[in-house]
Amino acid sequence: MSLHVRGVVLPDGEYRDLWVRDGVVTYESVPGAETVATGWVLPGLVDLHCHVGIAAGGAVPDDVAEEQALTDRDTGVLLLRDAGSAADTRWIDQRDDLPRIIRAGRHIARTKRYLRNYGWEIEPDELVAYVEQEARRGDGWVKLVGDWIDRETGDLGPCWPREALDAAIARAHQLGARVTAHVFGEDALPDLLDAGIDGIEHGTGLSPDLIAQMAARGVSLVPTLVCIGKFPEFADQGAPKFPAYAAHMRALHERRHQNVRDAYDAGVPVFAGTDAGGQLPHGLIAHEVLELVAAGIPAADAVAAASWKARAYLLGGSGLLREGAAADLCVYAADPRVEPETLLDPVRIVLRGRVVR
Repeated sequence: MSLHVRGVVLPDGEYRDLWVRDGVVTYESVPGAETVATGWVLPGLVDLHCHVGIAAGGAVPDDVAEEQALTDRDTGVLLLRDAGSAADTRWIDQRDDLPRIIRAGRHIARTKRYLRNYGWEIEPDELVAYVEQEARRGDGWVKLVGDWIDRETGDLGPCWPREALDAAIARAHQLGARVTAHVFGEDALPDLLDAGIDGIEHGTGLSPDLIAQMAARGVSLVPTLVCIGKFPEFADQGAPKFPAYAAHMRALHERRHQNVRDAYDAGVPVFAGTDAGGQLPHGLIAHEVLELVAAGIPAADAVAAASWKARAYLLGGSGLLREGAAADLCVYAADPRVEPETLLDPVRIVLRGRVVR
């Protein structure tokens, strides 16, 4: 069935008619197409830090992973980067009704330095081999755990020596994969950036000089502000055993918004990601956009960070609803660049040319 949508197509802002035929966008009239929505039309949303297939205890059954993917889809997320999962979710690729997933393989963590049952737990001399493995299993991304609680110091500490990072990231690049890393604190960041990392997740320990380095090299930041909002809770959980860690996490939480605004102002590519799965529920992308706005990012750019700019970053191209583009789109009752809270309630969602909501 061919579809017809009428409204303001973003980000261009032109009021026009848009048709969907054979799963792609066209601006040539399609006779007999069913009009399914009117409003502000946005390229499908993107969650750039999402974990389909895991929960607090590790991998989940396929039916739970399906529910997670459907929850994301029904909030308008039609493309996501799975930033580490212990589950095999390749079966989702066969489902036309579920979002497209760009995978980073499984987390690669230091032994006893991450959440149990999530990642491979290895030592530095194994890092290159595991990066090779996950680069081949993923869809162009590898996920490292850059820092975690060091039980000897009782605080966040780097997981990998510089020489291991140099070799591992270089090997990933040889295999055509980009590398991103979980980093909460300050100390792991210089070696990761100097080793050529492509992305930083969370990044709450960034300093002005490191932000400048990221901007100069185009290293992305996915701040996951809805996740960072839980730092006080994480601190309370860790305080009895690791008081220094707890105080550190509270301090990182306090400066979270300024940190993101500083990165944005410096020209760092900032994208929206929720860290759904494990510690957080799915379906929070609109809340993440609102957090980016609360941090001081203009609403239009915060929306772009969860839509066309994020799509271009993951898939290449413009990310826009041009002639012949994949018909993945959302329609809203108001302009999300002006009223970003409208992202909480899509009027219509079209995935691969089919109405799914």
